[in-house]
Amino acid sequence: MESGRTLFLARRPDEAHAFFLPVSIVNVVRFINKPANTFSREPLQHLVTDYIGVVSNKYPYWNRSQGGDHFFVSCHDWAPDVSRANPELYRNFIRVLCNVNTSEGFRPERDATIHEINVKFGHLSMPNGKLSPSKRSILAFFAGGAHGYIRKLLLEHWKDRDDQVQVHEYLPEDQDYTKLMSQIASPRVVEAISRGCVPVIISDHYALPFSDVLDWSKFSVQIPLDRIGDIKVILQGISSRRYLMLYRRVVQGAKAFYTQSPGRKL
Repeated sequence: MESGRTLFLARRPDEAHAFFLPVSIVNVVRFINKPANTFSREPLQHLVTDYIGVVSNKYPYWNRSQGGDHFFVSCHDWAPDVSRANPELYRNFIRVLCNVNTSEGFRPERDATIHEINVKFGHLSMPNGKLSPSKRSILAFFAGGAHGYIRKLLLEHWKDRDDQVQVHEYLPEDQDYTKLMSQIASPRVVEAISRGCVPVIISDHYALPFSDVLDWSKFSVQIPLDRIGDIKVILQGISSRRYLMLYRRVVQGAKAFYTQSPGRKL
């Protein structure tokens, strides 16, 4: 943001529409919580609250809007917990988060989503390696730990039980995650899109990225929680024509998820 290459950087405070608070949840956890060997959120909450106190005492901008034009960005899963220590203080504060579960405090009317993807260090572009639809041999794929109710339910129904709907708690050592994603019709959301796969979404409270401008029903398959056991039947029931239409829309919409420097218009 300070490189001077962005059109969104204001040179004077009175020109700014919003103020960025450079709080790193990752560094707080790394340098404060881990040395103390604690999973308590209190050190994180106290530090951020104290930091905002310093900012509000030194500058007039927080107080004039009660934080309504201030924001911070974090993909750490502890980030939503910052606001729980003092809800009134953070009532107007904008959070840009990867953890966008409304049941955990994400507010779609004020907060913003930032899509999460694992990329090589130093590289901003997403991985390529898409296969054509005719060469995709796996109907659905998921690999990940049993964190949360939906994952536990998914693993209960499908873990290591089907060659077409491949669900693993942890991927076997002889399997290549990246290679598998190039052969499938539905891995995780952003990884799916980066590989030209149609995302299959099972969630009751997940706020989909950029849902204010993207109609996810046009390029994803959304399955109700109570139909997890019917995943294979539902996916097999999608006609080739509809799948190809979804695939083309995924490829078209993928540019919304590219991280580029400098930024480009879609």
